[in-house]
Amino acid sequence: TISQKALYFSPSPARKRRTPSPEPADQVTGMAAATEESGDAATSPAKKAWTEQDEPGTPPSSPLSAEQLAARNVPVGFEGSSKGRLRGEFRKPYFSKLMGFVAEERKHCTVYSPQRQVFTWTPMCDIRDENVVVLGQDLYHGPNQAHGLCFSVQSPAPPPPNLENIYKELSTDIEGFVHSGHGDLSARAKQGVLLLNAVVTVRTHQASSHKERGWEHVSWQNQNSDGLVFLLWGSYVQKDSATDCPSLPLSVYRGFFGCRHFSKTNELLWKSGKKPIGWKEL
Repeated sequence: TISQKALYFSPSPARKRRTPSPEPADQVTGMAAATEESGDAATSPAKKAWTEQDEPGTPPSSPLSAEQLAARNVPVGFEGSSKGRLRGEFRKPYFSKLMGFVAEERKHCTVYSPQRQVFTWTPMCDIRDENVVVLGQDLYHGPNQAHGLCFSVQSPAPPPPNLENIYKELSTDIEGFVHSGHGDLSARAKQGVLLLNAVVTVRTHQASSHKERGWEHVSWQNQNSDGLVFLLWGSYVQKDSATDCPSLPLSVYRGFFGCRHFSKTNELLWKSGKKPIGWKEL
């Protein structure tokens, strides 16, 4: 395990992978179940599927599968292979409460990322092909910045200071890297770099305003962590780890410049038989 400046690697052990046992079809909790209450008791989606009819006199509709029931709880904009692997998170009570909090916030103030961009990373790469996890802390809280990928901004917004510092480190670490002039990191996400913030929503101009509301409990990445390289950038995301990578951009001279995270990541991927990341692609 490597833990220098918040770069660590989980080597692939030689063991058989166990196939997870199927979840029972009637195990339903979370947002959908929480909103089905009527009268003295709540009617679960599974029971409702058995009892509702399309029209009077027609046979009862078929019961919904566990996957169909879980799909009712999938957040807006959550797409791709991650839906199936993370459906268990969506059914947990804390996630229902978290979604309710964010929805209420959007009624009274501007919240970033925009609702359909909170989970921008989900359709960009199959979750089984994710090899690198970059974890930042709070996302950008200004207009036209946050769009669901940590440290990334879409054109025409200029790269923020912390992203400029990342580019500076790339230019000294990766031979041939040229600053593109924009801040959109989608090309990295499509290569299998999971770009996440510890907290993925925020009030406009109020940094950390959605901290400790539940986002920190979500386990987004692939449940199989064999061979993943983790880059933890920011003191908040490192509080439970034995790493010392400073926050960006204010502490770059205390350790980020010269850390060579990008070339070290590719070296680890190559040693584990995985394709290195094309860091020059923007």
